[in-house]
Amino acid sequence: MPDQRALLIALAGSVAVPHPSACRLGGELARWADAPSGRAAASLAVELGVPRPALAAALALRRQAPAFAAQAERRAGRLGARLVARGEDGYPPQFGALELPPPAIWIAGELPDRPAVAIVGARHASRYGLEMAAWLARGTAEAGALVVSGFAVGVDAAAHRGALEADGGRTVAVLGCGLDFDYPRGHRALGERIAAAGARLSEFPPGCEPRPWQFPVRNRLIAALARAVVVVEAAPRSGSLVTARLALDLGRDLLAVPGRVTDELALGPNALLADGAAPALAPGDVAAALGLAGDREPRPVPSAEPAGLAPAARALWRAAAGGAASAEELAAAAGLAIDRALAALLELELAGHLRRSPDARYAPA
Repeated sequence: MPDQRALLIALAGSVAVPHPSACRLGGELARWADAPSGRAAASLAVELGVPRPALAAALALRRQAPAFAAQAERRAGRLGARLVARGEDGYPPQFGALELPPPAIWIAGELPDRPAVAIVGARHASRYGLEMAAWLARGTAEAGALVVSGFAVGVDAAAHRGALEADGGRTVAVLGCGLDFDYPRGHRALGERIAAAGARLSEFPPGCEPRPWQFPVRNRLIAALARAVVVVEAAPRSGSLVTARLALDLGRDLLAVPGRVTDELALGPNALLADGAAPALAPGDVAAALGLAGDREPRPVPSAEPAGLAPAARALWRAAAGGAASAEELAAAAGLAIDRALAALLELELAGHLRRSPDARYAPA
């Protein structure tokens, strides 16, 4: 049989083998890695449940696999990452519960060995949603949990930042594209902080640009890594509800943050609550689902949004309300050029609406 590790890496990085087929074939190496090409492979493809062209492409990879894997590892190293193949130390054992675990993953940082919670929600979250995501993540991280999310703008970024604000907080970002992409644009600095206090990981190779279908696919990894999933805000049929369904399929606990019944972004969490999800009203509720002790006091009243702010200042203040962030991160979240954002941040700071910490991060005063 060809080098199994090299073949798994080649499957994970090949553009010739469709991703679902690569995942299925990665779990069936013993059945096809030594198989002959040609007519016999056609019936084998049916047995394996993959299209014939996909198996033919995988069989063609066998000779190229060692060179392919060596090149992929060099490229990962240049990104400050490493490749971990299925079955190796460092490959998350939780992925074994998936029907289609990835053949290999790219990791920048280290996966902490802690009980994990996934905090997910809307990209265009309300200020309330951003505050809740950051508060729940911070408090749960302080209780000793690992916070997992998808690195998107909105609730995901607020959850990552909240975890990083905790003393010793750890967080993992699961990407829907290659590790080399600055996506979402402006999150590069946040990604570096995450890798230093946890990990960024992806089942998609460097050079794989973000495509819509890849984000629902990566959601299964988020659900698998977590013992519990918290949905903060989500419209009906959103990606966060896909993660919730996957979590239930995997036997994970499901929690949701209640919202106003008239808000569209509350429809998803409220529907989950009606179907039996547990309410996430405080970090202690999440910690308890993980078997940890946490603060279960009622949520403190958040800082009120200042009245009369110009549009740019209002956007920056709302972004900062989702968790302390650098000027670059706030500018990206608000969709502003950095020079304009710096001027508005200075005005907000002088007016007493934002405070700037010694590490040059902004939060509501």
